[in-house]
Amino acid sequence: MAVPKQKVSKTRGRKRRTHQKTKAPTITVCSECHEVKLPHAACPECGTYRGRKIIEKNDKEDK
Repeated sequence: MAVPKQKVSKTRGRKRRTHQKTKAPTITVCSECHEVKLPHAACPECGTYRGRKIIEKNDKEDK
């Protein structure tokens, strides 16, 4: 069974984990309605993707 020969200090362990952090998601602006959206995804507000209507939005559902 593998057992460490010596204790790994807090500093050494934390140095190893410096690259394991989360990043903020990339956001873009919709070309149709100018709302914020995720890249490579249909706009949740107007339902367009690359200038084409992909999702039909019903105004009654929002109310």
